[in-house]
Amino acid sequence: MADPKGFLTTGREVAKTRPVGERVKDWNEVYVPGSLLPIISKQAGRCMDCGIPFCHNGCPLGNLIPEWNDYAYREDWSAASERLHATNNFPEFTGRLCPAPCEAACVLGINQPAVTIKNVEVSIIDKAWDANDVRPQAPERLSGKTVAVIGSGPAGLAAAQQLTRAGHTVVVYERADRIGGLLRYGIPEFKMEKRHINRRIEQMRAEGTKFRTGIEIGRDLTSTDLRKRFDAVVVAAGATTARDLPVPGRELKGIHQAMEYLPLANKVVEGDFVASPITAEGKHVVVIGGGDTGADCVGTAHRQGAASVTQLEIMPRPGEDRNGNQPWPTFPMLYKVTSAHEEGGERVYSVSTTHFEGDEEGNVQFLHLTEVEFVDGKLTQKPGTERRIPAQLVTLAMGFTGTDVENGLVAQFGLALDERGNIARDADFATNVDGVFVAGDAGRGQSLIVWAIAEGRSAARGVDRYLTGASSLPAPIRPTDRALTV
Repeated sequence: MADPKGFLTTGREVAKTRPVGERVKDWNEVYVPGSLLPIISKQAGRCMDCGIPFCHNGCPLGNLIPEWNDYAYREDWSAASERLHATNNFPEFTGRLCPAPCEAACVLGINQPAVTIKNVEVSIIDKAWDANDVRPQAPERLSGKTVAVIGSGPAGLAAAQQLTRAGHTVVVYERADRIGGLLRYGIPEFKMEKRHINRRIEQMRAEGTKFRTGIEIGRDLTSTDLRKRFDAVVVAAGATTARDLPVPGRELKGIHQAMEYLPLANKVVEGDFVASPITAEGKHVVVIGGGDTGADCVGTAHRQGAASVTQLEIMPRPGEDRNGNQPWPTFPMLYKVTSAHEEGGERVYSVSTTHFEGDEEGNVQFLHLTEVEFVDGKLTQKPGTERRIPAQLVTLAMGFTGTDVENGLVAQFGLALDERGNIARDADFATNVDGVFVAGDAGRGQSLIVWAIAEGRSAARGVDRYLTGASSLPAPIRPTDRALTV
C-alpha cells in the first residue's frame, strides 16, 4: 500500500488547465505542461490498495491500478510504466481521452472524491517517454503467418501490436491519409496532440508492423485480394455510420456531420489546409448532441472564432451527484463540464429540433426547436415551447448506428450482422467467415477507447490461437462483456 493514511490526509487535485483566453488561441493541449508531476505522487498515495479493487472491474483492460499507484507514490516510474503496459498498449491515449470508468468504480469514491487514476496514468506514461523507457519490443522469431488489420483506430492498433509481438507479420490498412483512425481525425488536437500517436506508430514500425494508408478495403482492395495475401484478417473498421437528423431543411448548406467537421480542423493543424473548408469563424454555431463528440465540436468552434455556440441535448440535464438508480460502482450519468464548456457557449437540455430554416441561397440560418419531456416513458413535445435560434453552422454529433456497409467490405467478405447492425462474432472474436475476425466498434458498436483497446487485445488472442493452435496473449474481455450498469 502506498500511503496508509493518504486517503484521509490528502485531498483530490487534478491537472491544471491553461487560461481560457490563452488556449482558445491555439490548438495545443489545454493542460499546463508539467503541472501534474509536483502533485501526482501524493495523489497516487490516496489509493487504498483495496482487498477487492473495484477499479479493476470498472476498467475493461483490467489495469493493475493499485500496483502502479504504489510505484507512482514511491516515484519508481520505470516499475510503474512496466505495470501500466502490462495491460494497456497505449496509456497515453486512455490517460487523455478515456472518461475513466475506473474512477467511477473506485472504492474511495463511495463517500469521497475518487483517486485521480487517469491523471496518475498519464503522468506515468509521459514520464516513461521522457526517460526513454518506452522501447520497441520486436519478436524473437517470426511465425511465418501473415495478418491484415483493417482500420488503424485504437482497436486495430492494439490488435496489430499484440500480433506483431507474437511473431506474426502484420499489415495495417487505413483508408485515410494518416494512421490513427478517429484518434487522428476525430479527436481535436486540444484534447490530444497527435505527436502521441506518431511516436507510438514509430515504435510499432520498429517492432515490425507495416502500415498502408489511403487504401479502403472493399473499394481500393477487394476482400478476395486480401484473403489471398493473408492467413487471417482482423476487421477493426469502427462504427462510422453516423446517426442523421431527418427533419425538414436537413438538405440546407451548412449542416454537417461532426465527423465531416472535426477532421478538417485537424487537417489544418497537420498543415494540409491554411483554413478549414468548413469553419465556424463569425458564425452562430449549433451543436446537436450533448456527448463528448459534441463537446469537441464546441471547443473547435471556439478556436475558429464562432460568434456564438449553442449545444443542444434531447435528454434532461443530468444531476451533479449519483442518482439512486446508478449506484457505485456503475458508471453514472453526471453533469460534466469539459474544457470546451469552460470556454463559453450555451448548453440547452430537453429540446428537440423540428426543422431548419434557410436563406434564398440555400444556406441554413435558423434552427427551430421545441422543449420535450417524458410522458409515460416516451419523449413528448411540450406545446407552446417552440422557438428558433440563429444557426449558420450546424454540426450533428448524435452518435453512430453501426459499421460502414456502403463501401462493400461487409458484403464482399460475406459477414453476418447482429440485430444491432454490428458484425457478429463468436467467443474468439471470429466472424462467420473462416479466418476473419472483428474487433472494436465494428463488432461492439459505438463505445469507449478503453473498450476498443481491450477488444483489440482480446481479438489478437483469438487470431493467434487460430494461426498457431494456442496462444499466451492476454484476453481481458469477452465479446459479450459490457460496462458495469444496473
